[in-house]
Amino acid sequence: MLLINNLSNFIVLETQSIRDSLEKISLNKAGFVVVVQKNGKLIGTLTDGDIRRFLINTDHADLNKENLLITNKNAKFSFEGAEIREVKIILEQFNFCPLVDKNKILLGIYCKKTNHIQIENKFISNEHPCFIISEIGNNHNGSMELAKKLIDLSITAGADCVKFQMRNMSKLYKFRNDSSEDLGAQYTLDLLDKFQLKNEQLLELFDYCKSLGSIPLCTPWDEDSLAVLEDYGMPAYKVASADMTNHIFLEKILKTNKPLIISTGMSSEQNIIDTISLLEKYESAYILLHCNSTYPAPFSDINLNYLNRLKELSKRPVGYSGHERGKAVSMAAVAMGAKVLERHFTIEKTMEGNDHKVSLLPSEFKSLVSGIREIETSLGTSVGRSISQGELMNKEVLGKSLYFLNNVSSGEKFKSEDFGVTSPGKGLQPIDLKNIVGQTASKDFYEGDFIYSEDLTNLNYTKKPWSFKLKYGLPVRYHDFHDLYENSNFDIVEFHLSYQDLDLDISKYLKGKYPQQLVVHCPELYKNDHILNLVADSPDYLSLSRKNLERTIEETLKLKEFFPNSTKPLLITNVGGFSEYEFKTKEWRERKYKKLAEILNQYKDSGIEIIPQTMPPYPWHFGGQRFHNLFVQINEICEFCEKYDFRICLDISHTKLATHKFKESFTDSISKLAPLTAHLHIADARGTSGEGLQIGDGEIAFSSIWPKIEKLYKDASFVPEVWQGHKNNGSGFWQACDKLVEFK
Repeated sequence: MLLINNLSNFIVLETQSIRDSLEKISLNKAGFVVVVQKNGKLIGTLTDGDIRRFLINTDHADLNKENLLITNKNAKFSFEGAEIREVKIILEQFNFCPLVDKNKILLGIYCKKTNHIQIENKFISNEHPCFIISEIGNNHNGSMELAKKLIDLSITAGADCVKFQMRNMSKLYKFRNDSSEDLGAQYTLDLLDKFQLKNEQLLELFDYCKSLGSIPLCTPWDEDSLAVLEDYGMPAYKVASADMTNHIFLEKILKTNKPLIISTGMSSEQNIIDTISLLEKYESAYILLHCNSTYPAPFSDINLNYLNRLKELSKRPVGYSGHERGKAVSMAAVAMGAKVLERHFTIEKTMEGNDHKVSLLPSEFKSLVSGIREIETSLGTSVGRSISQGELMNKEVLGKSLYFLNNVSSGEKFKSEDFGVTSPGKGLQPIDLKNIVGQTASKDFYEGDFIYSEDLTNLNYTKKPWSFKLKYGLPVRYHDFHDLYENSNFDIVEFHLSYQDLDLDISKYLKGKYPQQLVVHCPELYKNDHILNLVADSPDYLSLSRKNLERTIEETLKLKEFFPNSTKPLLITNVGGFSEYEFKTKEWRERKYKKLAEILNQYKDSGIEIIPQTMPPYPWHFGGQRFHNLFVQINEICEFCEKYDFRICLDISHTKLATHKFKESFTDSISKLAPLTAHLHIADARGTSGEGLQIGDGEIAFSSIWPKIEKLYKDASFVPEVWQGHKNNGSGFWQACDKLVEFK
């Protein structure tokens, strides 16, 4: 049984939306939230099952309704001071039990034994990122100034938690620290006597950690220290390897009902099994760390594969406490499933003290954290395999497709000799031939045509006179403009230019005058692999980017002659600001935003309006992924537009990915960006890198978002920006419009 005291991820207000509850349940992984009033008074509970039943049993279920609508107001709870056996009776029927005071103010939540633990706002489970502990221990060498510096550097390096140790020296060590003791004991006791901080100093350091938004932890080495830490309110305890078999003391810690992280160094497997039995007896929330307690640990003695055995024994997530040289073993531990990692931290490995030599320097720790996060991202899932967005882009160029070697009339049966194989990979693949042969052609096909999946189904997405509250149109190229726009009611046209289009004679593709408003999408890639970057550090690179932008402005002004209703065409621009290996700092971004405004202001009288496009955190630049820094985070976009008087092109797919990455509210972001938006790109998204998906194929709740957009963005225009939507005579675009109409 576990008592949860940090309730932020487990409570929702009765007036919040059901969608908010879903987000909390997704975050806490516990399957429930507790519904309270503003003063914290218990109203009831809400489980993922309650929400599923609401969705299944309610026509046109609206997740924006208040929680009170479906809250279970008859949920069982326990009053403060009730006997534990009463709580256990409730937990025999339910997975959790709210704990309240006499006024029904929520104090905590009892949960059944669980395989995940929570420490402050961090969760440790197989579904959450690795919890990384910077073990300062006594590496402060008795200096408060150094201790605070180590805290600062640990946080900067990316540690989730900063850990210390507390001892009552007079009660813990009963033998004499003199020449009669073994050399090892003399050395250790001498260091502890010399460098041990006072309890009051350690408490001050814990407060300092909290003031910086980090989690302080501490290892108590004795009962007196445990009492001090309990009075302070330590959220969890790290148990040293030395106390793994000290069940007398361990039971004292278990009675606090706090989550435990326990190192297994210096213990046999039978010791570990015995300790697990004790932990299970107390129904403790715990995690075991594989550990070799030598300093430094020889690689040959580490035996990382024992992590798998620890998982079997505890049937819980496991972790690793490392004392080896370097970072490789620790990163390998995470790749093998370690969900907690503890490493010692120092600013100088040659300082006095045994721990310094096995500690990581700030730069090493930062590199370790970065490597761990990359490993976690790359691990993915063992369920199925899907083609990534970058692979899809490369598959288009490098893949092979079936195409028609001759004409096939509607009603004829497809034969294998009707098809050849060619690149690029626009249509169905050669592997699909066996499923095509023998089917009946639903329309006329001509020599050189590709065949698409839609050609083999009854789904027929075609151009229609859709009606939207916003002005709308399609993204087109010069060569397909007339085919896609003929006999349409489109209000705008958005030309997606390639760098080769800038060399074409427009008059060969456009004839006469057109009634639509003109929008142009600036090329991202120019000749010689030049990706437009208006904030490049290199003067030569920046100069070339500006010349390419100016060429595009000239092309837009030429296009304007064919669209007389466009007094000031919009030019959508991906302005740059990407990096190869990591995200840039806030200071870097502020500097670049200022420089960008200076550059873009020079084109305000050019006859066009440049609107920077919102960007995803990990943009695909022709099959390769980078890190994007500008026009990604919502508050910074708003600040730029308001400070420098610019409008944007809101790509909701990009913005959904960005809000997912930076844990911002997508719904709130849509509201914030409305007054700053001139034009929208509409597509679905998934995760942090799945952009440009067909409506309904991703994670955007269009049933609630699209009505909001039509209400807030009345002065803006939009196009469906579905990747490869232009294929098969615009089938993907027509499908997107059909789906959006459903959400009106």
